[in-house]
Amino acid sequence: MINLSTGAFYERSARQIGGLRGQAESLQQQIGTGQRLERSSDDPVAAARLRMLSRQERIATVDTRNSQLAQADLSLTDKTLGSVADLVIRVRELAVQAGGAALSEDQRKTIGVEIASLRESLIVLSNSRNIAGQALFGGQSAGAAYVDGPGGVQFAGTGTVTPLEIGEGQSVEPAITGPEIFEFAGANGPTDLFAVLGSLAAALTAGGQTAMEAGTAALADLDAGLEKVTTAQTVVGSRLNWIELMDERRVNNAELMADERVDVGGADIAVTMSRLQETLTVLEASQASFVRLANLSLFSMIR
Repeated sequence: MINLSTGAFYERSARQIGGLRGQAESLQQQIGTGQRLERSSDDPVAAARLRMLSRQERIATVDTRNSQLAQADLSLTDKTLGSVADLVIRVRELAVQAGGAALSEDQRKTIGVEIASLRESLIVLSNSRNIAGQALFGGQSAGAAYVDGPGGVQFAGTGTVTPLEIGEGQSVEPAITGPEIFEFAGANGPTDLFAVLGSLAAALTAGGQTAMEAGTAALADLDAGLEKVTTAQTVVGSRLNWIELMDERRVNNAELMADERVDVGGADIAVTMSRLQETLTVLEASQASFVRLANLSLFSMIR
């Protein structure tokens, strides 16, 4: 019986001191991590909510990446459309000059050469690449958006763009296709900017009465083409604004989720430190009591 009592004393003391040390380590970990939950069993309801918040945060990360990709492509699109608009405006200026009666035939031919050069630049702009290296205006096509052949410049892309999810069930198309920019209804039916510039350049370099009339005749089509480009710029601008709005909402939601995460699973540092100090004090007292009891002569005699 004496040996059993002695063994029980050591076992109880070891459990008590071990438990206090475990509590102290747990509290120290909470202070270090700022989280009060070490395992789901500590608070199943809070743990479930924290898992839901984690899923929402992962989804938000994907939405943020999509938003950044869409914004980069649309910003590049906006810049390219600005260059296209400047080019068309320059061609219009040249067309007005070419329609002047005071110009010589050689001067008109020189203007025709410049317009032909601008048409080549327009083809280069139409085949601009996005940040992934794909055709900016080619839709879902991996190749060039436009190809220049015997039949003129032809659209080689697709008419659709894959939208990107940017949060809250919302999506945005990160680009627009070539036909939305370059094709329009001209004075003589459907046409595109490549054909208008090509015909104007050819007429001016050919000379004669046709060259004198070509510049003035092309103005209506150039205005229609410029309006189509301007409309495309407006569409791109509205999409960029939408992305910016969704980014702001995502940031606000992230702040709310961070606050909720702290409320649900965060450790109150002040309270936790107070509990730690209390636990350490009890642990120290327990260890001291154990040493004193273990060293009592009567206790030694019982052993």
